[in-house]
Amino acid sequence: MKAVKAFLYPVILLLLACAAAIAADGLRDDARASDVGVVLGSKVMPDGTPSGRLQARLDRAAELYRQGLVRHIIVSGGTGKEGFSEARVMADYLAGRQAIPRAAILLDEAGNTTEATARNSAALMKAHGYTSAIVVTQFFHITRSRYALQRAGAATVHGAHARYAEARDAYSLARELVALPAYWLEAR
Repeated sequence: MKAVKAFLYPVILLLLACAAAIAADGLRDDARASDVGVVLGSKVMPDGTPSGRLQARLDRAAELYRQGLVRHIIVSGGTGKEGFSEARVMADYLAGRQAIPRAAILLDEAGNTTEATARNSAALMKAHGYTSAIVVTQFFHITRSRYALQRAGAATVHGAHARYAEARDAYSLARELVALPAYWLEAR
């Protein structure tokens, strides 16, 4: 039993330290003037409106736009089980509720995963001659999203977290403890 404890305690401490580092990185916004904000998709409600989590991401992106930190917003998300294109719902919300000009919104309707969003957003950026981005998502997702976008070819990537918290964030943070190293190992 002592051997198990001697092994388990350091492992638990290491995992907690890693989780704390991911959280600290995601909560420390480093938003700077950039060409685009990249908003990662999330659940759309059965009535076709953004979930609270998604709305918080969009509100944050609109705030960055109004502050002049981004000139364009890429909304990225596929079609969920509810039958709605996340990207279209996101664009409609930004144009309607946040009064962001449609010309400032770029859609990626194939961003079904973080990696797909990064790849598609980097391609959109390249096609428009953009080199810098601010990733907008939940705090626990910033580190991996920023890394994925840089790996996909974006030269400069900053982060700004959505101001929204819920109980499932603890699970999501734990998931990042597996997902982030998987991304690092995959790149090698």
